Amino acid sequence: MFRTKSGKASNREQASSASAVEGGHAVGPGSTGVAEVGRRTVTSTAAAAALLLIGGGVARARSAKATRPAYTTDDVTLRLPEPSGPHRIGVTTLYLVDRSRHDPWEPLPVREVMVSVFYPARTVRGRPIAAQMTAGAAAALPHIDPLFHRELPTTGVNWAATRTHAHTGAPAQPVRRPVLLYSPGGGDPRTLGTGLAEELASRGYVVVTIDHPGDGSEVEFPNARTGRRQVRCSVLRGDPRTDPKTFRTMVGTRIADTRFVLDQLAVLAAGRNPDALGRPLPEALAHALDLRQVGMYGHSAGGTTAAQTLYEDRRIGAAIDLEGFLDYAPEKPGQEGKLLPVAHYGVDRPLLLVGTEGFPEKQALEPSWSAMLAHPRGHTRRRQLSDATHGVFTDYAVFAPQLQAAGLMTAAGRNSLVGAIDPAVSVRMVRSEVHSFFARHLPSH
Repeated sequence: MFRTKSGKASNREQASSASAVEGGHAVGPGSTGVAEVGRRTVTSTAAAAALLLIGGGVARARSAKATRPAYTTDDVTLRLPEPSGPHRIGVTTLYLVDRSRHDPWEPLPVREVMVSVFYPARTVRGRPIAAQMTAGAAAALPHIDPLFHRELPTTGVNWAATRTHAHTGAPAQPVRRPVLLYSPGGGDPRTLGTGLAEELASRGYVVVTIDHPGDGSEVEFPNARTGRRQVRCSVLRGDPRTDPKTFRTMVGTRIADTRFVLDQLAVLAAGRNPDALGRPLPEALAHALDLRQVGMYGHSAGGTTAAQTLYEDRRIGAAIDLEGFLDYAPEKPGQEGKLLPVAHYGVDRPLLLVGTEGFPEKQALEPSWSAMLAHPRGHTRRRQLSDATHGVFTDYAVFAPQLQAAGLMTAAGRNSLVGAIDPAVSVRMVRSEVHSFFARHLPSH
């Protein structure tokens, strides 16, 4: 269940299960995405032996090009939970190029960003179901993501086989709807936020999930270019919370990415095509964006991004921080980091902080969250999810139990990644908490 906190950090009160799911729908065991799969045997490989873990699970990235795995019929296919809203969903991807910025991570003359747009569809007839990940990103994942999440298997999963509930290129409903931006955690791709994005789109929102190339694990572009391959992998070499310069670069770049994406959505809403390659857009997508109502949510470093972008950009009317720090990395071990401006000065628009009972860095998180809650205007609220930990806000909430059932993840690994909470509970509660917040502050039709 969720615990809720508002005002100063000491004012914590127990919330009932019913209040935690206000406005939501129960998700039965059949719709959580927990597959009934047999046990699989994991064999060690040279790739697995090469995984180097440092700094709390953040990775020393591989420089070698990931090769596409030879999937077998014994490999597990993971399933995403079905969305519960009334709308069928369309999805498209945009390749966006900011020519005013150099890439901060590698010597590239421009900053490139990939986004997915989920939206209520007018019809899905004849439109194929989208895969969760592109083939190239799925091939890179088992070589990269276990560096960030050591609980993940390096073999035994067909990551390319997972299907979403969204239809590629389906015509959009020509109704102006609030827009929600999503920023993933550091070392995660945007695709691991698919389940929640689909839920919000099925409830009447346009949801734009953003990849941040360079610190994200793997990002596939439509093509290669000089200086980078088609699939760009993370350059992180350690935990950004132990490297103040890297952390500042990561957060600053993510905020700039987000504001650039908002600029490009304005181009789209004006009837022009922002895709750098001019790829066709879904019918009526431009008419589906109500940029007078914009919200943002993010996980971990993405939560940091959401909160600070709320402070910096008044186009965003409300935001959710899913367990992201609101201070800079400490300059020296044992010190507290300098507060981000959002925590130092507060905000005059709604901000929700959502954490977990089992987050290993909860003690380090507390000073900045307490500072945020101490501002007298009362625009910030706090909630906590019991029996859960950091990864529960991502698609790992349903994937980890499936991997455990298949013998590809231990119970200890599952508990470390997402907690012991049943996905039938966690999916319902996270969806309800996020949707009810935005329904209060940015209501959809």
